[in-house]
Amino acid sequence: AFGRPKGYRGSYMQWREGNIAPQVVWEILSPGNRAGELDDKFEFYRRYGVEEYYQYDPDRDRLRGWRREGDQLREILPIEGWISPRLGIRLEMEAGELVIYRPDGERFQTYLEMEQDKREERLGRLAAEARTEQERQRAEQERQQREAAQQRAEQLAAKLRALGIDPDA
Repeated sequence: AFGRPKGYRGSYMQWREGNIAPQVVWEILSPGNRAGELDDKFEFYRRYGVEEYYQYDPDRDRLRGWRREGDQLREILPIEGWISPRLGIRLEMEAGELVIYRPDGERFQTYLEMEQDKREERLGRLAAEARTEQERQRAEQERQQREAAQQRAEQLAAKLRALGIDPDA
């Protein structure tokens, strides 16, 4: 809903939102949806000024949409390739799945793709941390080797001096 403060709402209650209807509504159908319930929602959205209303049934790979014309919601035909006037997004059905393209033409990622990206980012971060730790350990090992070599050189120099030999000459 444009014109309303951002924030979590368990549900949008128009009467608590300055009587501003949500401009765009997405209904993702589930097996529990009943036809009568959907008809009631559609009529509510029509009556209270929703500009765009979309229903997606992922089980049937079916997308439908309606847009406001006066006081009615008219079905968008064809919905394939439709660009939302309010959001600027393009809707496509590809290989039986709803694919949504951003206004810049890039495809929105699916939930699984976003999770994969997060996982890869996390793995990349862990790998970088492991490389940093390995580098720190290598540097510490080199420092210890230098100190040991320095101590050995000092011990040898001390023995040469004890024998009357100047190690710096």
